[in-house]
Amino acid sequence: MAGKLLANTFFREGQYVQAYSTYGGARRGAPVATFIRADDRPVRLRCDVEEPDAIVCFDPSLLNEKLLAGARTDTIVLVNCPQNPADFNDLGDFRFATIDAIAIASQNSMGRIVNSTLVGALAGVLEAPDIDVLSEVIREVSPAKAGQNVQSARDGYRLVNKGRE
Repeated sequence: MAGKLLANTFFREGQYVQAYSTYGGARRGAPVATFIRADDRPVRLRCDVEEPDAIVCFDPSLLNEKLLAGARTDTIVLVNCPQNPADFNDLGDFRFATIDAIAIASQNSMGRIVNSTLVGALAGVLEAPDIDVLSEVIREVSPAKAGQNVQSARDGYRLVNKGRE
C-alpha cells in the first residue's frame, strides 16, 4: 500500500512511474519489497532497483546486508522505530532517518497500520512528493479512514528525524 500511495502521488505530480512488488515465501507473502522509479523522462528500465536513492524499512529487525546491498553512502534509509538515526551508524555510512510510525498511527486511531505515516515521513526526508498532493491521493485510495491516514502522513512528514543532512 505504501508503494501504491507513493507511485500514485509521483504520477499525479506529472512524473513517469514504474512500481512493482516482490513477495517472500513466508506466511502472507512476507517479506515484501516494493520498487519504485519516478522520473521526468519515460522509465524504460525493467529490472530491480540495484542502487536505490531511498529505502524504507518497516521493521528495524530487517536491516541487514541484503536490504542495504547496493545502497550508496548518499542513500536515505528511513527506519520505522523510536530510535535516533545515529543508532544505526554501525550499519554503514548511509543517511539514516527514523520515525516512530507505530506511535503516530496509534495516536491517529490507525492501530499498527503505518503505510501513510511512513510515506509522509519519506516525503519529509526527500522533500518530495508534495505533502498536499500525497494527502489528496491518500483520500482517494483510503476512503474508509481518509482523515486518519492523511493526519498520519502529515504527522510523519512533520516529525521525521532526518538525522544528518
